[in-house]
Amino acid sequence: MTRILAPGSTAPPAFRALPPLSLYVHLPWCIRKCPYCDFNSHEWRRGGDGPPEDAYVDALVADLESALPSVWGRKVPTVFLGGGTPSLFSPEAIDRLLAAIRARLPLAAGAEVTMEANPGTFERERFEGFRDAGVNRLSIGVQSFSPRHLAALGRVHDAAEARAAVDAAVELFDEVNLDLMYGLPDQAVDEALADVEEALAFRTKHLSCYQLTLEPNTLFHRHPPPLPDEDEVDAMQSAIEARLERAGFDHYEVSAYARPGHRCMHNVNYWRFGDYLGIGAGAHGKVSSPDRVVREVRWKQPIRYLEQAIAGTPAMERREVAAGELGFEFMLNVLRLTEGVPATLFAERTGVPLAAIGRELGIATRRGLLDPDPSVLRATPLGRRFLNDLVALFLRDGAHAKEPA
Repeated sequence: MTRILAPGSTAPPAFRALPPLSLYVHLPWCIRKCPYCDFNSHEWRRGGDGPPEDAYVDALVADLESALPSVWGRKVPTVFLGGGTPSLFSPEAIDRLLAAIRARLPLAAGAEVTMEANPGTFERERFEGFRDAGVNRLSIGVQSFSPRHLAALGRVHDAAEARAAVDAAVELFDEVNLDLMYGLPDQAVDEALADVEEALAFRTKHLSCYQLTLEPNTLFHRHPPPLPDEDEVDAMQSAIEARLERAGFDHYEVSAYARPGHRCMHNVNYWRFGDYLGIGAGAHGKVSSPDRVVREVRWKQPIRYLEQAIAGTPAMERREVAAGELGFEFMLNVLRLTEGVPATLFAERTGVPLAAIGRELGIATRRGLLDPDPSVLRATPLGRRFLNDLVALFLRDGAHAKEPA
């Protein structure tokens, strides 16, 4: 039984049942680093022959085998191949990787297997090969169909390649996501909507619409392009939400829209504070055991990762999450979901009682940022608009959240 603790208790978590477990695999190479990208991605420059596929798959398998004791026997309902640009890898390499995963982890029947793909690497035969290897969901980084905006973003594909890739993807795969960005340099509202309209014409069932942000350690952060002002970006977001609602899409997460029954279950597991094993250069993971939550980070530089994974030491950092941090980490994820989560999920996924964040919940509710219904944890429309402020209330830095003066 979950122990009843005083608010702010730092006693270790105690789980009734472990959360669902997903697998994330990071393939860190890309053709060219985009100026807005802050992911662990590395341009491939060695003679143009592509990444060291065989050696990297060997390292991923060794990484997975070293992690098996921490997840032994747990069924895995979703796998996500992210990057970088995973579609730089050959279908044969992806086939060998997925076969190795299936041999070592009990994948659920009909497990969702997502792969990120760049239109700049598109060949129909490659997409067919990925499907035959076991990929059943493709996520394509289109970003825009506008030649002007693709050039401004530094993308390696043009509009024609984007259309060809999407056209083939929706023919070959039942589940396809298209990534779009808005708030692009010198973009107007009607241009942002034009990208959405073109995406809808392909009859895809999932769209991710992200606002372009200037992240630290990126070229755009050092040399900012001329971005639309805040009011213009807000107008784009509102117009996109309204258009996708009319098209029958559910806005189920901050940046995610899906037709009924077509949500990305891998990401939903993140947002419901499930567990995920992360393998590959720079991959992050969160794995629970009966009395602790552990976060891991793999070595970031691909060559160092290759060496360490083969040596059986793929994790650069491993730390136990303190009980006092779990409230913030939980709310950081679940409040991204438009419908929120049942309040009972907090104790189920953190191993500590909801009373541990009772003070912060009260403050957020009184400020109108959190739904007053005690059976759910859900941001109000105001809370979704000021999501960063809402989540910050749950930070523990040695001082409790305070009411405004």
